[in-house]
Amino acid sequence: MVDFVPSKTGVSPSARSYKVLTVLPSEGGERRYRIKTIAEVFERVARESELRSTNTPA
Repeated sequence: MVDFVPSKTGVSPSARSYKVLTVLPSEGGERRYRIKTIAEVFERVARESELRSTNTPA
């Protein structure tokens, strides 16, 4: 599990803890991930710099 901290103003996550579903190709030298939380019906794409590791097991 990871915390999602979006870098863009106006993008508000509906939850804090997200599960990493898959690693995506890097963009601009930064790794990207597809993430999902149970509080949302859709998946998000987040850059590595927008994610914070948690100690919660998946």
